Amino acid sequence: MTIRNYSCLIACCLLLGGTIAHAQDKMPVKFGKVTPQDFTVTAGSLDSAADAVVVADFGTSSFVGNMKGSFNIEFHHSKRIRVLTRKGFDAAIITIPLYTTDKDAEKVEGLHASTYTLEDGKVVETKLDSKSIFTERVSKNWIHEKFTFPALKEGAILEYSYIQVIPFVFDLQPWAFQGEYPCLWSEYQVEMPNFYKYVTLAQGYLPFKVNTSESRQQTFSVSIPNGAEKPDRDNFEDFVVIHRWVMNNIPALKEEEYTTTVLNYISKIEFQMSGIQYPGGMYYDEMGTWKSFGDELLNADYFGADLHRGNGWLDDDMKTITKGATGDLEKAQKIYAYVRDNFTCTSNSGLELTNPLKTTYKTRSGNVADLNLLLAAMLIHEKIPADPVILSTRSNGFTHELYPLLSRFNYVVSRIVVDTTAYYLDASDRWLGFGRLPQRCYNGSARVINKETPAAVVFDANSKAQGKVTFVMIGNDEKGGLTGSFQSSPGYDEALEMRHRIKEHGQQDFLKNLQTAYSGDALVSNLQFDSLLLPEQPLQEDYDFRLTPDTTANTYYFNPMLGEEYKENPFRSAERRYPVEMPYAMDNTYTLNMEIPKGYTVDELPKSAKVLFNTDEGFFEYMIVKDDQRIQLRSRIKLLKANYTPDDYATLRDFFGFVVKKESEQIVFKKIK
Repeated sequence: MTIRNYSCLIACCLLLGGTIAHAQDKMPVKFGKVTPQDFTVTAGSLDSAADAVVVADFGTSSFVGNMKGSFNIEFHHSKRIRVLTRKGFDAAIITIPLYTTDKDAEKVEGLHASTYTLEDGKVVETKLDSKSIFTERVSKNWIHEKFTFPALKEGAILEYSYIQVIPFVFDLQPWAFQGEYPCLWSEYQVEMPNFYKYVTLAQGYLPFKVNTSESRQQTFSVSIPNGAEKPDRDNFEDFVVIHRWVMNNIPALKEEEYTTTVLNYISKIEFQMSGIQYPGGMYYDEMGTWKSFGDELLNADYFGADLHRGNGWLDDDMKTITKGATGDLEKAQKIYAYVRDNFTCTSNSGLELTNPLKTTYKTRSGNVADLNLLLAAMLIHEKIPADPVILSTRSNGFTHELYPLLSRFNYVVSRIVVDTTAYYLDASDRWLGFGRLPQRCYNGSARVINKETPAAVVFDANSKAQGKVTFVMIGNDEKGGLTGSFQSSPGYDEALEMRHRIKEHGQQDFLKNLQTAYSGDALVSNLQFDSLLLPEQPLQEDYDFRLTPDTTANTYYFNPMLGEEYKENPFRSAERRYPVEMPYAMDNTYTLNMEIPKGYTVDELPKSAKVLFNTDEGFFEYMIVKDDQRIQLRSRIKLLKANYTPDDYATLRDFFGFVVKKESEQIVFKKIK
């Protein structure tokens, strides 16, 4: 099987189980027939603030013999939407993606669309003019058919239907039950012939209302080209399995804080062809194994073919690059630093080479695959075994651990093993240290591409602990103000972000943002960074500041967290149906040691507190004490995991709610009379 980019394969679990369909499980609307009563439909308790609601979404896929000795898939799609507010007008913009190659292309037939409005108690239909349908080429292999419904009004009903003819049997149409608007009914039926074998994949947290299968015998007919002669007809019988999936009362899927991508959790179903076996014929494996998948990649010119070809054009430069290295690890570090510091990454997404490795080396630029496969080739040139590792970034969605589906992957890094220690290398980021991967790579299952020992590897955010330590000293000065020093050592990922920000906007801009973070009459000065230009080293931030209390007021309110507090709860929704995915486990400690301002006494002091998260999975503590001259505070948040299930959401929301409330509390100083 030739590897090609299948569209949007992002499912994450096998479809299991079934239910029995009854009469009440039938489609609740009749497409093409709209009555005045239909204008009373709303999202109801699903979402009282919804801007639009999908009343019914219905699709079927079946296989029809074509004139080329094979089959087309005919996908019939009908949808009814009710627009509830002007913001819901976005639902009236429809895009139908169509895949095309040099030899064949998907096409749309029989497209009908109408807007229905209620005028003086009567239903008025405005049909879409065919001249209002536009075709847009978005890439070499994708065309979008687009239109916008006419005569839009609040409360209008939109309805459209079409047939999509798909000449690629690998691309059995997927189906999303869930989207940006609540949906009252979503149904998909597939007539799957026995001679085409598909793996059925589903994802999401919502249950099916209907999940049934039944089989029947069917006669298939295809026309086989016969040169200038009349095409031959081939008729044969085989079983067809009719699958039916229904969901109802489906809430909209909204992206929330700490989500890699909602595409991982949208309720949907999709398919991957695994094999072909016509009646009485041999079985042809179309999916392959991880071993064959890896071998194909390593032999492909667009991926790994150049890795082991000697690459003599590197000979002279490699002597200079590795000069002085005393062992494989030091040699690898020099090679990595050379690629990282001298090449420009043009795209942080890419699985295929855009140019031969020699061209990338000459131009000093390429996408992430170009740079990291070049890095692997340079390491191999120096007799350091290196393997490409393919993965999917957090924004791209999960890969599938069981099935070798290339379309799930969008990123390449390299791996070496020195003295039994594995190092994963990404030379696409100027500020990334040796043996470090960027946050975007921590997205679960990845694959080491190696002919002899291909292997799965997991980049788990739970294993990525990041600690931050901040220490603040504040004392009185002779001018009646407060002077302080701020020292912070962020975790590696936060330090990486800071390095990028300073590189892009400059240190002066960073200082300006610090200044605006302080309220009242404050002055920030002497900003310094330790190891700013050394990605392998921890980063330390230091600066001085001066605060001037309002001496005319009897009361001085002071938040001892000095802007380092959580200002709002990142978990605002009352409930969440999919996991919380933080970038890493955390351990943040903030310590303050301050003198009580001259001429003031402490009138109110926040109380110390400590709360546990799930007993043994983390805690928040806020410990504050004072004496006659000083106040000391220690605030610490520690969470041992990065990922949490929906069952943990309420606890996590309450935990951060407590953190926000506690860290917002202020010390109240009163003037001594």
